[in-house]
This record gives sequence, structure tokens and C-alpha cells, in this order.
Amino acid sequence: MTHTLRVVFAGTPEFAASALAAIHEAGFPVPLVLTQPDRPAGRGMKLQASAVKRYALERGLEVAQPPSLRRAGKFPAEAAQAVERLRATPHDVMVVAAYGLLLPQEVLDIPPRGCINIHASLLPRWRGAAPIHRALEAGDAETGITLMQMDAGLDTGAMIEVARTPIDPRDTTATLHDKLAAQGAQLIVDALSTLERTGVLPASAQPADGVTYAEKIGKHEAALDWRDSAAALARQVRAFDPFPGGVATLEDGTALKVWAAEAVAVTAGASPDAEPGTIVAVSPDGVVIACGEGALRLTQLQKPGGKRLPAREFLAGTTLAAGQRMRLPESV
Repeated sequence: MTHTLRVVFAGTPEFAASALAAIHEAGFPVPLVLTQPDRPAGRGMKLQASAVKRYALERGLEVAQPPSLRRAGKFPAEAAQAVERLRATPHDVMVVAAYGLLLPQEVLDIPPRGCINIHASLLPRWRGAAPIHRALEAGDAETGITLMQMDAGLDTGAMIEVARTPIDPRDTTATLHDKLAAQGAQLIVDALSTLERTGVLPASAQPADGVTYAEKIGKHEAALDWRDSAAALARQVRAFDPFPGGVATLEDGTALKVWAAEAVAVTAGASPDAEPGTIVAVSPDGVVIACGEGALRLTQLQKPGGKRLPAREFLAGTTLAAGQRMRLPESV
């Protein structure tokens, strides 16, 4: 189907690329794609294009990569050039998904029918950079996608559409990301079709209650604090897959990545008052470590320079034994 509604798209990672693909493949004209500049990544730290840029170039779409859109920021000349290019590009609406750059009011005012953001949470819960990670870490029972009409605030715009999805007890950020990316892609295509057909997308203000903020994930958060409950640590491991992973550090300083874990009762035969961080059992099923409450069974691990391995395979090449201790992170 061919559409006439012209969509400028702004986004960067895979989550955004899913939405761009859905919009483009649905037949909406995309005269310009904005994405962040190429970044160094991988072992060689070579510059790599974003997922959105790769998709756009493969389909012959015009791409711009300004380092900023704020004339008053570090890159005033580049920002001014990007804003003028946007003004000169005939379009009806802008769709934004995980772009990673703040849009000043000057930019928000350019699209005749406004800017629509695809946000991976049930707003106003988890405004901000890492809503999927924080929902898992907090133990939320559900999350979803909110389409909102953007304003100058941080995810504060009026809500156009909300779609909910339950969080499975086995979900990681990786699996939940894929579910929400697909959900967001379908939701935005439906919304653009409605906008084209009716000329308007009704929106309602976000509730004043229930506001939380999903701060960006930092590498320093990876360390597993065994004084926490096993349930909280299991959520942390799921939330930090694929980045930055959970980290368990042996007393000799060896840092092991933990990619899968489950809360369990303290193993039969082990001291119920074992100090947090003490390995209380080792078997092919996993490495059980005492926590502030309960115990955590590590079922997928990775040693420095190695691969992710199930506990059975990991233990074949690494000696761990009951009684060994894990370091406790320094209190912040």
C-alpha cells in the first residue's frame, strides 16, 4: 500500500530500526532519517554505523547524523545546518524512537503534525533512557509501549496510544526489547495510518501520579552485591543482559560475568547463616551463593576472555568449590 503521509524518522539502535523498517515497508514516504554519528565499537574500536543508519542506507534513504540539534550546545554550526536541512525537507510528521539526542522546541515546532515518540514503558512510569532495564530490575509485572506527542520535557508529552505486555519471569532485557520493538513498530504504523486518514491523533495528558525515572545503565552497576536478596540479584542479572552483565568477583580478583541466575533456598546441608558471598554448593546445575536473603544459583557464566557457558561446561574448565568467597562491592 502506498501512503502520502511523509515521515521524517529520528532514531539510533535496533529498537528504532524496527520502527523505521515497519514505517518504510508499510509504504510511508521517508524523506529524511536522523541518527547519531558513527561510534567506535568492538575490539578494534572501529567506527560503526547505527542500526538505523544501516537500514536507511540499504534502502537508499537520505541520512543525516548531526552531533546535536541544539544551537546553543557544543556544536552550534552542525546543529544549525541540521535544523535548516529539516526545515527544507518536505514532510508532515516526525517519528522519534531511542534517538539519544534532545530535541529543542525549535525542532519540535517544525513538523506540521508534530513529533511522535515511541517509548518503551507505560508512562509516566520509567521516563528516561533505560526503561526496559529498570522495569525488569524493579520486578514490574508488566510494561509496554507508549506513543506520545513530544514536548520539550523528558518523556512528559501527552499520550496518544498505550499497549501493554506482561513481563515473563524468564525475560531479559534482550528478549523484552525484541517484544517491545515489534509492538512499537506495529503501534506506530497503525497511528500513522490513522493520522493520514483522519488528520488528527487524540492525546491525553500523562497522570501526575506514578512518575519514575529510568536512568542510563552504568558499568559500575554490574557488580553483584551479595548482601542484597537473591530475588533482587536474579532480577539484576536479567535486567543487565546483554549489557553490562552481572559481575561476580572472586577473592583473588577474577571477575566472572553472570548471564543467568535464579533465586533458590539455601541448599540443604549448607549453613543457613552463611555469610553473603559464600559459595555454598557447586554442581552441574549451577553455583549457589549465599545472599542477604536466600541464595542465588548461577547457571550461565563467563570467565575473562571466554564465552558464555552453561554452568556444567563452565565448571569443566574452572575450579570453584563450596566455602570460596566472592568479594562484596564497596558501599556507595
